[in-house]
Amino acid sequence: MKKITIYSTPTCTYCKMAKDLLTEKNISFEEVNVQADIIRRKEMIEKSGQMGVPVIEIDGQIMVGFDREHLLELAQG
Repeated sequence: MKKITIYSTPTCTYCKMAKDLLTEKNISFEEVNVQADIIRRKEMIEKSGQMGVPVIEIDGQIMVGFDREHLLELAQG
């Protein structure tokens, strides 16, 4: 099983879409609220170079933003 982490905020529409897609496909993931967790926010920025969300990490591979097909390819492939 792949290790998937979604760095998100509660109000991010694209974050919700990514989490809903993975949930629909029965793919487990860890959700990190970077609005509330400053340490994990810094971790996200160091890994991705981005301050925007979603940042999705799949087995060490970073994906910035929400791309349905690419996310499924990385998560299921």
